[in-house]
Order: sequence, then C-alpha cells, then structure tokens
Amino acid sequence: MARHIEPVCRLCRREGEKLFLKGARCLSPKCAIEKRGYFPGQHGPNAKMRRAKASDYQMQLREKQKLRRIYGLLESQFRRYFRQALKARGVTGAQLLVLLERRLDNVVYRAGLAASRSAARQLVTHAHFYVNGHPVDIPSYLVRPGDTITVRETSRGQAYWKQWLEERNDVPTPRWLSADRANLSATVQALPTREDIEVPIKEQLVVEFYSR
Repeated sequence: MARHIEPVCRLCRREGEKLFLKGARCLSPKCAIEKRGYFPGQHGPNAKMRRAKASDYQMQLREKQKLRRIYGLLESQFRRYFRQALKARGVTGAQLLVLLERRLDNVVYRAGLAASRSAARQLVTHAHFYVNGHPVDIPSYLVRPGDTITVRETSRGQAYWKQWLEERNDVPTPRWLSADRANLSATVQALPTREDIEVPIKEQLVVEFYSR
C-alpha cells in the first residue's frame, strides 16, 4: 500500500499552518511551525522569493493539497472521494468533508483513541479495532450511525492505551460521536454535518479545482 514516507512536518510548513499530523508534538515547542515558520527548502526563509499575490489556481491547489494532507490521502484516493461526493445529494464540498470524516481512522482519532490520524490508521491496519463486534482493518471503512467502535480485547492490555489516555484524556469529542475512553469504545450517534467538522478548509476552492 502506497503511503507518504517523507517528514510530515514539511507538509505543515509548506501550507504555512499546523495540520496536526504529529499528535502531541504539534502542541509542543518542538512543532516545526513554531521553530521554522517558513516554507521548506533553500528559499523558504527568503520572503522575496514568495509570490506577492496568489492566482486563483494556486489558491485552489493549496486548499486541495491542505485537505488531502490533513486526512493523509494520496491523490488517487482523494479523487475517488470527490467523485463520490459529486454524485451525492447536497453541496459537493460539504459532502466531501462528511465522507472524509466517516473514515474509520478519522473516527478513531476524533474519539480520542489515537494521537493523530496517521497513528489511528496504523492501529486500524494492525487490526486493533472492532466495528459492531467484527474486526475491521481497513482505514477507509465508512462508519454509519449506530456503529460502535471498540478496541480488541487482546489489545487492551498494551501500554500504549494507558499512556495515551493518561496524557490526553481531555481531548474534546465532536457531538456526532460519543466516546467512552475508560472502556476504549466510541459510538457514532449521527452523520456529521458541515458545522460539526472543525477543519480550516474552504471546501468550495477544492470543488473549483476539480471543476476546471
């Protein structure tokens, strides 16, 4: 399975803001944006090398790349979600965000059971989670209202869960999810709406990019 293997902090620096790809590190002084808040590469610190005003295409591209990187998807995967959102009823941009939020790895992250989406993806791939009592190891699995996600019994004794929950037990849970972190489980109460999705994205620019 193809995946991004380069330093992810460079992605945040390229977009000029925190994408929260490294979990707790993004909240610490070690965050790359805090230490080197400029573009990666040899011309990054030189403000004169940056374009004074971005074109419409550049703004659309950057917004698309930012959204894709937040959820950790390859371009081909992201295009499939866009085509799926295009066929759905409602506003295409909002439907795209809803589809991305319904991914199992994102739900695990949103429920506070993993430090980041990449960590959640690895945990799901290693079959640490059950959905409605059945093992699911596909990060792109789309959850539905009423689905219950639980940590596998044989995985509950691992030190990871205890350490993570002690450090970040105060992570807020979106209203479309209910999380029981003491029992390492979460339930999907409803499908998320655009108002529930706190992602700093102008999704209309993404739609415009693929509609050229």
